[in-house]
Amino acid sequence: MRKSTNEKQTSQAIVSRRTLLVGGIQAGLVGVLGARMHYLQVQESDQFRFLAEENRIKISLIPPARGQVFDRTGRPLAQNVQSYRVTITREDAGDIDETIARLGQLIQLDPELVAEARVELKKRRGDTQVTIAEKVTWEELARVAANAPALPGIEPQVALSRHYPLGADFTHVIGYVGPVSDYDLSRIENPDPLLNLTRFQIGKTGLEAREEEELRGKAGTMRLEVNASGREVRELGRQEGKPGADIQLTIDHMLQNYVQARLGSESAAAVVIDCESGDLLAIGSSPAFDPNLFVNGISVNDYNGLIEDDHRPLVSKSVQGTYPPGSTFKMVTALAALEAGIVSSEDTYRCKGHLEVYSQKFGCWKRSGHGNVDLVRSLRESCDVYFYELALETGIERISEMARRLGIGERHDIPMSAVAEGLAPTKEWKNRVKGEDWVIGDSVNASIGQGFVLASPLQLAVMTARLATGRAVTPRLIKTIDGVEQPSGAGAPMGLNENHLRQIRKGMYEVVNHGSGTARGSRITSPDHQMAGKTGTSQVISRRVKCDEVPWRQRDHALFVNYAPYDNPRIAVSIVVEHGCGGSSTAAPIARDITLQALYGEDPPLSAYPARDRGRISAQQKRLREMRPPVQGEEPERA
Repeated sequence: MRKSTNEKQTSQAIVSRRTLLVGGIQAGLVGVLGARMHYLQVQESDQFRFLAEENRIKISLIPPARGQVFDRTGRPLAQNVQSYRVTITREDAGDIDETIARLGQLIQLDPELVAEARVELKKRRGDTQVTIAEKVTWEELARVAANAPALPGIEPQVALSRHYPLGADFTHVIGYVGPVSDYDLSRIENPDPLLNLTRFQIGKTGLEAREEEELRGKAGTMRLEVNASGREVRELGRQEGKPGADIQLTIDHMLQNYVQARLGSESAAAVVIDCESGDLLAIGSSPAFDPNLFVNGISVNDYNGLIEDDHRPLVSKSVQGTYPPGSTFKMVTALAALEAGIVSSEDTYRCKGHLEVYSQKFGCWKRSGHGNVDLVRSLRESCDVYFYELALETGIERISEMARRLGIGERHDIPMSAVAEGLAPTKEWKNRVKGEDWVIGDSVNASIGQGFVLASPLQLAVMTARLATGRAVTPRLIKTIDGVEQPSGAGAPMGLNENHLRQIRKGMYEVVNHGSGTARGSRITSPDHQMAGKTGTSQVISRRVKCDEVPWRQRDHALFVNYAPYDNPRIAVSIVVEHGCGGSSTAAPIARDITLQALYGEDPPLSAYPARDRGRISAQQKRLREMRPPVQGEEPERA
């Protein structure tokens, strides 16, 4: 049946509208696409040209040379040497196992480092280079380079690595560097991109850690053209970075070597400070270890050997260790009493061998007693009862305030690890920390450097320098940074009564030079170099014991502090020998030898020693000369 004319016209109209609608939509889409193409090709052409460029240009960081460290004479203490290593890049290597197997046929691979590299390859971005072999020889490096076509993703590299030419002598001062760890990164809020480079070395302890930003420098960048497989074709340009700052220390490497050698196998510490400038001339801690072991990662066996040593070689005892200062603290108690007007140098107390306080007996080291004792004699013969009496009249607040003025209970700002604050206790401190009230026995114990009082060898050296000069001498470890002199530690006058200081110094002089002085055996016989000092023995357990009747760990610590020359102080020295038993027998001879070495700048003449010691000293000098560092200018071993 034929459609009517009207029906045909209606149907044609519907088709025309649909055609126009579809055509309009298509035209709109073409317009949008055209506009988008115009936007991409014209307006955003520069941006997409840059992105295309990035696809074939690789931007690499150029690690800066780490700043070097020198002693006060210019001797290198921490330097950079060439090292050879081999890296692998995951996205270029293809079959990782096969590539590593091929590499293993050319050079010997360390299984531990390979295992570590596998973990790093999975964890890091595919274009990150991961070290798979280090400390390779030049011959091995050349062998890898010659076989490069068969080793995709493998790259031989020449890099800089840290080297400590004087080994253990400066371990506890400079510290050491090591590869960046996840723990290191977790402690840094916005880590430098350099720290993400494989096996990049940063300071872990000591000066290396405290001055990390100065020593690290700033990275440069290098633009490299790479082909489709990711291999570098050519260098397109580079922007050099900034090398780390060179740091010169105040320490004398020859004196530091002597100190370490003289401490020997003792668990001990020694500090030598310049009384005029505050310069630290030596900071010894024994035993020590070779920091080069840590540079590329220490082995498990080597590390276990260090942490299991009961003499604690990893601890810098000179600044981290805190000890009851024993009788070396008596100058603090005496000066506090003098400054408070409680006692004069002529006043005496009677020592019967003990002092009874509220039915409790506090004994003197000399059980028969010293009789009537004045200030100078109390220091010379180290009478405990004299200082017990002073403490009862002076009070702990005045004693602790004087201790802080002399540098005890103060964290000295030097760039070493974990510098201790020590403790000059007060009533408030005990109540806050111990939850107990201060009792009179606490003051009695504190007066002779026992009880709660704690000091580091560094603090004891500062205390001695301040007593010797009357100035607030402040320790300085860094002499210059990139040639710029750092502030002096000479310090301003402390405002202490000079007559009081004179009496303290006289007592210290007689400790060493008087016939009944506790350190008479360690005197210096050279008239121009005579020293003033103070012995100390601090108890480790509460009861008095004979040294040879108890295990090493229960023996008393031996201490000695001194300055010299007596009439023109140039240096101050402190010695702590852990479990060394007696300050006069163990610590004082070490301090005397170090003092003479520092004053003469070389082996002192035997005439500077008491006649009975000269044969032993001659043999000792010969032995220690054999332990001195090589002549400057010798090439360091390649890392």
